[in-house]
Amino acid sequence: MSLYRLDTLFAPRSVAVVGASSRPGSMGAALLANLRRTGFAGALWPINPRYESIDGLACAPSLAALPERPDLAVIATPAAAVLDIVSEAARQGVPAAIVITALPPEAGHAQRTQIGTIARSAGLRLVGPNCFGVLSPHAKLDASFASRPAKPGSLAFVSQSGAIAAALLEWADPRGVGFSGIVSLGDQIDVDVGDCLDYFAADVHTRAILLYVEAIRDVRKFMSAARAAARIKPVIVLKSGRHQAGAAAAHSHTGALAGSDEVYAAAFRRAGLVRVLDLDELIAAAETLSRFTAFDGERIGVLTNGGGLGVLAVDRLADLGGTLAPLTPATRNALDAVLPPTWSRGNPVDIIGDADAARYEAATRILLDDPSIDALLAMNCPTALLPSAAAATAVAGVVRDRVSRRLPRKPVFAVWLGDRDAADVTFDAAGVPNFPTEVEAVRGIMHLIDYRRGQAALMQTPENVDLETPPAVATFASEIDQAIVADRKWLDPLLVDRLLAAYGIPTVPLAAARTAEEAAVHATPILATGAACALKIHSRDIVHKSDIGGVALGLTSVAAVRAETDAMLARVATAAPQARIDGVLVQAMVHRPGALELIAGIADDPTFGTVMLFGRGGKAVEVVRDRALALPPLDMALARDMIARTRISRLMAGYRDVPPVDIGAVAQVLVRLSRLAADLPGITEVDLNPILVDAKGLVVVDARVAVGRPTSVTLARGGHPRFAIRPYPAEWERKITTSRGTELVVRPVRPEDEPLYHPFFAKIDPSHMRQRFFAPIRTINHAFIARLTHMDYARAMAFLALDPTSGELLGVVRLHADPDNVEAEFAILVRSDCQGLGLGAALMKLIVEYGRAQGTRRIIGQVFRENTRMLALCAEIGFRITPDADDSSLQTVTLDL
Repeated sequence: MSLYRLDTLFAPRSVAVVGASSRPGSMGAALLANLRRTGFAGALWPINPRYESIDGLACAPSLAALPERPDLAVIATPAAAVLDIVSEAARQGVPAAIVITALPPEAGHAQRTQIGTIARSAGLRLVGPNCFGVLSPHAKLDASFASRPAKPGSLAFVSQSGAIAAALLEWADPRGVGFSGIVSLGDQIDVDVGDCLDYFAADVHTRAILLYVEAIRDVRKFMSAARAAARIKPVIVLKSGRHQAGAAAAHSHTGALAGSDEVYAAAFRRAGLVRVLDLDELIAAAETLSRFTAFDGERIGVLTNGGGLGVLAVDRLADLGGTLAPLTPATRNALDAVLPPTWSRGNPVDIIGDADAARYEAATRILLDDPSIDALLAMNCPTALLPSAAAATAVAGVVRDRVSRRLPRKPVFAVWLGDRDAADVTFDAAGVPNFPTEVEAVRGIMHLIDYRRGQAALMQTPENVDLETPPAVATFASEIDQAIVADRKWLDPLLVDRLLAAYGIPTVPLAAARTAEEAAVHATPILATGAACALKIHSRDIVHKSDIGGVALGLTSVAAVRAETDAMLARVATAAPQARIDGVLVQAMVHRPGALELIAGIADDPTFGTVMLFGRGGKAVEVVRDRALALPPLDMALARDMIARTRISRLMAGYRDVPPVDIGAVAQVLVRLSRLAADLPGITEVDLNPILVDAKGLVVVDARVAVGRPTSVTLARGGHPRFAIRPYPAEWERKITTSRGTELVVRPVRPEDEPLYHPFFAKIDPSHMRQRFFAPIRTINHAFIARLTHMDYARAMAFLALDPTSGELLGVVRLHADPDNVEAEFAILVRSDCQGLGLGAALMKLIVEYGRAQGTRRIIGQVFRENTRMLALCAEIGFRITPDADDSSLQTVTLDL
């Protein structure tokens, strides 16, 4: 239910503690004490039938006995009573509850199921059971059994472990790091990571979100929430269980290579999250994000009074892919004027061990003024000549001075190895994060850089690929269904060959032969070209043919083909007596000396569904393990990124006298494979291995395709049953004729559509732009248009109306739903020279049709009072028109679906 009633969980007006107690050391006493110590301003009611009052608060015997319904119930009773209390809370209409109590693992399963059913049916939002609690410092709420309160701040922390939440809180308190919220999710009967991401993404107090994740259940909701949150603010994730085994049964090379943690990593990357690997790194992220959320650029300046410490920092920066800033000649000259002749004369700037406070101040000021430096790492080794606190005061003074003069704020990060307590106080006051080591500091810096890089990569405009669903897709879907019904896991190789050809993936043509004579007939024209022949056993039951002698290569005569066919049929029948054998497959040998062997494919992950793989191919793919994973659907930018993350990509780029391969052609294979998987949900695995590629092109030498029923990802609000990210909804492509007779092509927007928008906006009157965006648009750049073209189809839709002849963009209508799909806001913009053609009405009717198909409950929008044409259209469609409550110049239009 995502955002529904979460406001009452994080900012309740009243709280009831069920199981409150005055007994020292009890959970009920700790919860009540924590709620009181934060100064919670609302009504606070202890509930326990054995007490008349607790610590001066009147005690009620039950929720029903309270004078009014509480916003939040905190439950800390024996496990046997939890079900009855949740039932009572549901009956009383309590909006939210936190179940601290841990239910027994086995006997509690049925109880957990019942609790979930009761809570969902009543709209009761529930955290837990078995959780640490919830802290919302800005609301003065501490509904947890934490040993100390959380300070108000800008970090949200969502944890699937109460112990990790407690540990981070213990670290944060003495350092003055504050939180907008801390949530321990426990068993996640209801409220989960996706819900919290949606809440904190919209929360004005939250600047960045930290996650501790053990497993994701609702991956569709998680991916949509994570992608939405990461577009607004940094999201840092720590996931445990990195070395658990992958899927138990993997029959193809692709399936064997798709390990579960690598799939999580691919999902985090696709969502734009920054992943950390341990609690230390999460704490480093918290230290950084409590001061900054991002900064422009990534060139780092390093200032130190110890050369060795500076070199270590630079080494770590290089390890993590950071960039050391070059010093401009002006900066060198300025430093020459204030530093001794023995300074390092480069970056890192070593101001020498006898540095005093004045030297620190002057060097800091000069480096922050250098336009080639985007952020500064200042470090100090303790010496007898300068107290660490004095050095910290010098650096912090420059930072405060720049703020007071309203100069561009460049982040400063500190590593003070001496008196950290005094330095912490000084740096905290100046908003400078202070780290215990250079390793943690550089990690913290790179978290911000990686976040910015990730967002830029996700918002790239990819190359356009001419890729349409093949006309034969319905035939393929029928043949796949037949294979599934017949319990055939692997598609016939001849069908696979037709399937790949239909999607434009180049293969070596196959011919099937039942006997040696038939094989000789198929081999004759191949041999006539001067090529050799390859034979492969034709069996739907044998996946790895070469393991049992089912492959023969380099056959150069008809006689050799005949002899090898007979020998292979006999050999395989002995090695695999249970396998159904249909004969052999005959192919031309591909002679590509020096060609690289690649693998591409898809696998079915038990959590995230369809996963795509690319890497070095051949027989030893599992041993070499040079691969990258990604969640589909892919576009060309995502495919190129996938390729670039492999080691073999360096060879693909060319070396010495070896020319580069066409990486764009390889990326197209990945995009086409992604589209194939999107069009045909019955496909569970694809294994293209090897793909031979060189400067002349590429060809798939061997391919396998497995099919089966969807079992992994729960389908939500339409889309693909195996995709965690809803793919491009090709089913909404159509041709329409407006009421004025204008024929148009209408389709969903794609990231590749950015080039359509520049000429579109150029032909729109400024007054019409104001009516659409509610403010003058001064700059139409890539970032602006990317927000319009990169779409999460699970939550939003934009339909483009295109001229069928020129392909020009004539109009756009958008619909963006809230996470619960209750309410969706529309916006429409028609090119100024196309208004009056009936285009606006056609687009509005289409978006209403789409909203109904998605199950959206109502569509709303805001329209300027002066925009009488739009208001008339809304009235014609059936929208209710009312004055906007906050702005007299606007009208609110609402359509209940």
